Amino acid sequence: MELQPNIQTKEKPYVIGLDMGGTNSVFGIVDQRGNILSQTVISTKAYPDVNEYVRAGVNALKPLIEEAGGIDNIKGMGIGAPNGNYYTGNIEYAANLLWEGIVPIGKLFEQALGIPCRVTNDANAAALGELTYGVARGMKTFIMITLGTGVGSGVVVDGKVVYGCDGFAGELGHFIVDRSPEARQCNCSRKGCLETYCSATGVARTARLMLEKSDAPSPLRDLDPDQITSFDVFKAAEAGDQIAKDIFNYTGAVLGHACANFALFCAPEAFVFFGGLTKAGHWIMDPIAKAYEEEILGIYRGKAKLLVSTLKGSEAAVLGAAALGWGD
Repeated sequence: MELQPNIQTKEKPYVIGLDMGGTNSVFGIVDQRGNILSQTVISTKAYPDVNEYVRAGVNALKPLIEEAGGIDNIKGMGIGAPNGNYYTGNIEYAANLLWEGIVPIGKLFEQALGIPCRVTNDANAAALGELTYGVARGMKTFIMITLGTGVGSGVVVDGKVVYGCDGFAGELGHFIVDRSPEARQCNCSRKGCLETYCSATGVARTARLMLEKSDAPSPLRDLDPDQITSFDVFKAAEAGDQIAKDIFNYTGAVLGHACANFALFCAPEAFVFFGGLTKAGHWIMDPIAKAYEEEILGIYRGKAKLLVSTLKGSEAAVLGAAALGWGD
């Protein structure tokens, strides 16, 4: 199959989105309405040589491209990747990928497919997905907060993602929320970062600490402390466990206070929350809202909505990456 575009073709109806994770990479063909026509998955970690990875990705894409009518129907490709840099098209020093240093992933896929390829980090891709297909559609300024293993963020101002001078602006998960001697160590080497408290792993850490400090009964005590997850805490809260409720109240308070600070630099129309932790529903969202209202500067009060993404978790990352493929 020859993957070379025909420059004489009319408006192209599809783009490719790639959600690159440390374990797996998901490719999807997406139309302008945000429908995913088809998807395929390859193992990221199976390819220590990035050139082999690109070849495997292109081979996996070939039947999907044929199903879409050929490469002439594909306008471009977007990649959401750890430490993806929009300006350079490179992945730069990603800790959870096998490839070390600077990897020109955008250029490699452009050469292999013959179509434009744009790159950004995964949280910015999520923000683009919301802007193009989700609850932020039609908004000019909002902040995306992704609550997963870590806390990611994408900042959109006047309809454009904020990248800063070097492509790495908006790392709000590493905003320091605790400077006490007991501040939690973060994988970034700093202490007290937001993600050490408000990620899924942060919730598990809070659970272990609260169980140690309290003698109150809790179904969480029946679990191996090192194996407790945020979902376990959610199930306990649903069952009426006060310790579980306290865990979410504490987590929500930290995040709500942080968002009140984030609002100061861009006056967002909304905060959009995405990720597994949002499945806790009102247990996490109510304390976020309460803390936000307590801390927000008066002139900003009542202006920003606190929204949960409506994009399906299994599709949002691919859609966000695909949004890049349409170009400016």
